[in-house]
Amino acid sequence: MKVVLLKDVKNMGKRDDIVTVSDGYARNFLFPQKLAAEAKEGTLKEIARKRSAQEAREAEQRAEAEAKAALLRGKIIALQVKCGEKGRLYGSVTSAEVAEALEKQYGIQADKRKIDIGDPIRETGIREITVRLYTGVTTKMKLDVQPIQK
Repeated sequence: MKVVLLKDVKNMGKRDDIVTVSDGYARNFLFPQKLAAEAKEGTLKEIARKRSAQEAREAEQRAEAEAKAALLRGKIIALQVKCGEKGRLYGSVTSAEVAEALEKQYGIQADKRKIDIGDPIRETGIREITVRLYTGVTTKMKLDVQPIQK
């Protein structure tokens, strides 16, 4: 019997997957637990409509992220920090500070967890960082850490 999963079922599939199971398993376990519904023509059409809408949303988000990546590729983020003699910082530059500077300078929001600064930045200078904007869409940028001018 073909059924449509209404929820994720371990070792079987994810929500909206169409799977083939034995009649007894469907009638005695999946249907009473409201984990699945019988795969009828109307249900299949509804799932196909949902999937196409989801794919269209994902394609739009990917295109938007790729446009942002093209805009940011090779750009420099200038960040001014407090530091002591010889360019040593009092703390270190965090990805949250980089995300904030990115939004101020270019108007593009990026999650701080999606910014890879590599090793902790504890001195002034130019470093290369990676910004992940979407699944599979990344861009390399330069981070210019400068001392605050008095």
